[in-house]
This record gives sequence, structure tokens and C-alpha cells, in this order.
Amino acid sequence: MYITSKSTMKKIIISSINHNLNNAIALLRLIKTPIYQDDSVGPYYSSIGSHIRHILDFFECIVNGLDSNNIDLTVRKRDGLLSRDKEFAIEYICKLQETLFSYVDVNTNYLIHVTDNMGKGKVTVNYTLESIMSHANSHAMHHYAIIGYILHNLDIEIKIPGFGYNPTTPINKREGA
Repeated sequence: MYITSKSTMKKIIISSINHNLNNAIALLRLIKTPIYQDDSVGPYYSSIGSHIRHILDFFECIVNGLDSNNIDLTVRKRDGLLSRDKEFAIEYICKLQETLFSYVDVNTNYLIHVTDNMGKGKVTVNYTLESIMSHANSHAMHHYAIIGYILHNLDIEIKIPGFGYNPTTPINKREGA
């Protein structure tokens, strides 16, 4: 299916992001704070909260850089409260969803400068708003998979349909078959 209308494409992207952010909210409502903060799973010893914070940092860079047309993914706040306080994270996600929804009618017929460190220093490339938001959504799904790994290693089973899987993953693989 090819989408020709930029407005339709943006609505689909924002709707997909909000769906994935709703999955994060569902997860946070299902787990207790000690699980959210648990950093005992190797090999990286990161908590679910640190992954949620990292996902939100990525989106925050987009939001903060749009007005100046300079999104710098290396300038993240790393707000520790997001890693420790799941209720604060839920509130933050809800505000982010409102902000993203407000972009549906924003003119995006221009290129946005996006800076990141690719491992050999900072590089700035051009994106559209739709492409950087799609990138952020894929980035979130990647971290949801890591969160799924953490939950598995903590022997905690949480059922949120599609959580941690790319939508292109065959359904039988998502179900562990």
C-alpha cells in the first residue's frame, strides 16, 4: 500500500507511535516499581525504567529541536526521575502523545537537520519529520524487545499484544512458536 498524502502518512505514523506509547503505559501499569527499577539482568544491567527513559529522551530531542530545525540526538537530558518513577513516566508519555498529535497539521514540506554520533563523531543528516518520527518509533520497539528480555530473565510474564516485536515479525514467531 502506497500512501500519497503527506497528511495521511503523518497521521498513520503518529497513530502508530501513540499505539506503541500506549503499550509502554500498559506495561508500567502492570509492573510494580521495584521491577521498573530492577537493574540486575546482565549483560548490561539496565532497568526497564532506564529503557523507558532512553526512549523518551529520543522523542524529547525531536520535540526540542523542531523549532530550531536542529534535532541533536546526542543532547539528551537523561532525567533520572523517568527511570525511577513509573507514574512520572506515564504522565510524561501522555504529554508527549498530546504534543505528537499536535504535529498532524504542521507543515512538514522541509528537511530537518538531525545530528547523531555514529560511533566516529557527530554527523548531521537531513530527515523529514515523518522519517525522524518513524525512526523514533522503530527505536522504541527495539528497546521494548530489550525490556521483554529483562522481564523474561526476571521470570515475569506480561501479555501486551505485539510488545517488543516489529509488526513485520511473523505472528507465529511473536507467539514463540
